[in-house]
Amino acid sequence: MLEVRKLETGYGKKQVLFGLSLEVREGEIVALIGPNGAGKSTVLKAVCGLIPAWKGVIRFNGTATNGSTPAQNVARGMTFAPQGSRVFTDLTVMENLDIGGFQLPRKELRERIPQVLEVFPSLKERLRQDAGRLSGGEQQQLALARALVPKPKLLMLDEPSLGLSPNLVRGVFEKITQINRETGVSILIVEQKVREVLEVCNRVYSIKLGKVAFEGPPEALKGDKGKLKQLFL
Repeated sequence: MLEVRKLETGYGKKQVLFGLSLEVREGEIVALIGPNGAGKSTVLKAVCGLIPAWKGVIRFNGTATNGSTPAQNVARGMTFAPQGSRVFTDLTVMENLDIGGFQLPRKELRERIPQVLEVFPSLKERLRQDAGRLSGGEQQQLALARALVPKPKLLMLDEPSLGLSPNLVRGVFEKITQINRETGVSILIVEQKVREVLEVCNRVYSIKLGKVAFEGPPEALKGDKGKLKQLFL
């Protein structure tokens, strides 16, 4: 579904990714792990079109997306939930969900939002509440729900556990596996909670200094503290 080949990019004159390649197959949960500053979030931003690819190719369902805008990529079936429970705090829960489906026809949007809320029943009771009054866990659920409104084929998540208590972290990962299981959407997730993400993903890439340092099944890393330490140093 997603192919990234020999990607190079960065910010201004600072190069962050150096010939990075990865792929996400249909129905998979793929994790990106690695130390801070390795380039994990940069991968997601390049794929969704927030920053340009300097070199290399990004393909989604066989079509090269280099140079596409985020809106064009949403229309293709990619959505992105950025780091830090990014919701519009001055808008209501329903208004946040409406923004998620800005490209859908109004009739389809009105049908789609109740479908998404079946996955997030706690949000049903708060549709008229300002998003800024939600708890951290509820805001993360809203960010996930908003990203699901356009019916994505690929959902990209940037550290969905950031700033959450251990109990809420478990809830978020349960939601991620539920979304994948019930909707079939492929998920590319950047996460620092390594133990938790290895429990839910099908494959894992470790990024180090802008390159892939490891690619394989999560079982190859579970319990191997020496290997994990090597990847994060």
